[in-house]
Amino acid sequence: MKKISLTKMIILGLILGMIAGVAINNMVAAETAKSYAADISIFTTIFLRMVKMIIAPLVISTLVVGIAKMGDAKTLGRIFSKTFFLFICASLVSIALGLVIVNIFQPGAGINFVPHDAGAVAAVKSEPFTLKVFISHAVPTSIVDAMARNEILQIVVFSIFLGCSLAAIGEKAEPIVKVLDSLVHVMLKLTGYVMLFAPLTVFAAISGLIAERGLGVMVSAGIFMGEFYLTLGMLWAILIGLSTMIVGPCIARLTKSILEPALLAFTTSSSEAAFPGTLDKLEKFGVSSKIASFVLPIGYSFNLVGSMAYCSFATVFIAQACNIELSMGEQITMLLILMLTSKGMAGVPRASMVVIAATLNQFNIPEAGLILLMGVDPFLDMGRSATNVMSNAMGAAIVSRWEGEHFGQGCRGTAPVKTPEQERPVTETEVALS
Repeated sequence: MKKISLTKMIILGLILGMIAGVAINNMVAAETAKSYAADISIFTTIFLRMVKMIIAPLVISTLVVGIAKMGDAKTLGRIFSKTFFLFICASLVSIALGLVIVNIFQPGAGINFVPHDAGAVAAVKSEPFTLKVFISHAVPTSIVDAMARNEILQIVVFSIFLGCSLAAIGEKAEPIVKVLDSLVHVMLKLTGYVMLFAPLTVFAAISGLIAERGLGVMVSAGIFMGEFYLTLGMLWAILIGLSTMIVGPCIARLTKSILEPALLAFTTSSSEAAFPGTLDKLEKFGVSSKIASFVLPIGYSFNLVGSMAYCSFATVFIAQACNIELSMGEQITMLLILMLTSKGMAGVPRASMVVIAATLNQFNIPEAGLILLMGVDPFLDMGRSATNVMSNAMGAAIVSRWEGEHFGQGCRGTAPVKTPEQERPVTETEVALS
């Protein structure tokens, strides 16, 4: 029997989860459905814990090896500057798009929300953003502590310093680089084993969510959700379109292959869950491991475009619901503030809600307005996570193209000349061993 692909298994888990969730929601008592959701969430919890288990060693090994193999500080600086420029542009586009769409459709108009009790949002702390707080959070006091808490931003900072140090000492670093390179392959194999649990996790997450909440919450908040998902759809179209202009029509191959990790991120509401799969798809597409392993971890800290679009969209939505008019100048200021605050999202639980709470404070919008988002935020988080995965994959492909790499037919630029050995057809035995 032909082996069923992981993507098909995930889609099957998604469909069966929806069917099971609707059936349980309609056929059993509310308390029983709630108990089912709580019990079956153990599968989601275990899967996400396994993913987090491999994230830190995978990021450190791939990023350090990638930097060490670049060979010199000039190459590293060039790639970093291109990556940083690309992520700044993507941030501006995503935040601005969220502001434009929410102003056009005005989903909060007519709600006339009057905050009476902010107790429901007391758990969302809104510490004002300062450069001191951001830098203090970014630089780890202990890499062991950062790995224990899966602080991706801190792990990236440490890995960059370690990779630069290994590249600087040359031949003496080779034994460490070889060990870390071996660790990369071990972690990718381990990732493959962990991903086998993805379909079951998808079934558990979707069935539990619908069993407890029902489809009603999606229908009642359909307008707000629909307009935000329209925003995400437009963002996908813009980023994929720009990638096609820069990389070439071959970007369609990457878009198709990246749907698997994006779907996993969507169903688990976790961009982290898709990190290993995204890295694998990028390398299979043709992005060199040194660039993919450098750009992707940085993107998980600085290029969360789905979350950034949500922050601007949701903040103005709450202002509209509270009948607060924001001038064009205030919204431009909001864009600049979100450009900074969103860069500290990585590793912060319920990061989008925290950033929104901080932004509401800046413009004297009642924080209790977050109550309006609580019911639908889990559904919106699914789309944000998938969009974050897509944008980081596109970013890695663009940087790779800017570095002169070629991805085959349909890619812009000149393909490298192959040696006779490279042009030799691959045998079935070699395919089986690969």
